Amino acid sequence: MARPKDRLLIRDAELLGGKRADVLVVGGRIAGIGRGLPDDAQQVREAKGGLLLPGLHDHHVHLAGLAARRHSVWCGPPQVEDEATLREVLAQAPGSGWIRGLGYHESVLSGLPDARALDLLVADRPLRLQHRSGRMWLLNSLALDLLLAENDPSPGLERGNGCFTGRLFNADEWLRAALGSNPPDFSLVSAELASFGVTGLTDMTPQNGPAMAAHFAGQRENGELMQSVMLAGTLDLAHALQTGWALGPVKMHLHEANLPPFDDAVALIRQAHEQARAVAIHCVSEVELVFALAALEEVGAMIGDRIEHASVTAPGHIAQITDLGLAVCVQPHFIFERGDRYLLDVEASSHPHLYRLAGLSAAGIPLAGGSDAPFASVDPWSAMRSAVSRQTIQGSIIGASEALSPEATLALSLADPTDFSRQREVREGTPADLCLLSRPWSQARERLTSEDVVLTVASGQIVYDLIDQTPVQRGSG
Repeated sequence: MARPKDRLLIRDAELLGGKRADVLVVGGRIAGIGRGLPDDAQQVREAKGGLLLPGLHDHHVHLAGLAARRHSVWCGPPQVEDEATLREVLAQAPGSGWIRGLGYHESVLSGLPDARALDLLVADRPLRLQHRSGRMWLLNSLALDLLLAENDPSPGLERGNGCFTGRLFNADEWLRAALGSNPPDFSLVSAELASFGVTGLTDMTPQNGPAMAAHFAGQRENGELMQSVMLAGTLDLAHALQTGWALGPVKMHLHEANLPPFDDAVALIRQAHEQARAVAIHCVSEVELVFALAALEEVGAMIGDRIEHASVTAPGHIAQITDLGLAVCVQPHFIFERGDRYLLDVEASSHPHLYRLAGLSAAGIPLAGGSDAPFASVDPWSAMRSAVSRQTIQGSIIGASEALSPEATLALSLADPTDFSRQREVREGTPADLCLLSRPWSQARERLTSEDVVLTVASGQIVYDLIDQTPVQRGSG
């Protein structure tokens, strides 16, 4: 029997549906739900009618990239829209060594700059600038010289007129090895996620393999990573020691300009299914989605196969996704964060098909939400607001008919990571992953803000707590 110190009582909380009850946590699980539960727990928190939810789950995140972003400079829209602003933020980059830039988009410099063009911005420090797709790094001449001084060139390093251009494609592993870098510590980003009420993550980094799995396991064991984790990634991930993390799908990262041979894609899906693993296929263009659906039709889909992003989804694609029984992981906040750029770059006829939500849901397609951080905000409440409003930063509306209700958008973060068709609930016997708000749902649904999160419990342990803090502390949290 668990000792009192293992017991947490959350008193007088509202549960989804309006019921108010006490919730008792013992040994990492919910041990009781009802009124007037014994208050012999060492830890008691008064909910005062605030909504108690299952902890939120980010179904598509790149945690190592998110941790590294804290040591990076943001170099793309909406904060950086032109050359002058880019030059300014690079000049203000802290330190004196490498500059790591994130979020670059072609609109900033009217294309993909080569090393010489980047030298005009930064010549005295090595610069590596990541495209917002995450698939490409842009290097200045000093960065090229340093990387190639003791390393053979990567096959992904572009050549032009017999010289390296500084454009590096699909070579994150080579870059990490050349830099001699180790995976980052997750403690700060884990604490930030806990403050949003996030207790679970699905890491969707395509290169995840045994080495990264070991890092996640170590971070979990040491308490640096407080969230439970499902790892997607390579086929080799299935051979890693599964301690502290759950095995997720095989990730296939399509890129319209460089699609793999169709037979290779089919073979990868077959190999994943032979491991009893689903596939998660990155699709941010209509061409990529058509390719992915054709490959899945060739192999035959299995339960859990999913499309990531589904950025452009025409009605015919929705029918195919439904027929194949696929799930979709969506990023509704891209409408807010990138929508104004989409309105300029995407053909007007495709605007109604951008980052669809209600249309997918109405077809019966299981949905879940992911941040895609560090390529977008990691705040799930910001994503919920975007799903409800469909509004861009500058106030335009994209696909108003695709908006979701607050209840439906909350459900995107409550989906079971192993089966999007199931919703997690606060009920006896389930893991004690919980998120408590400061107010009932009738009020919280009108705000959809992380400011309302006052308590987060992960695996039965309090990992974020504002309830007992003073108003001054509460305001600065």
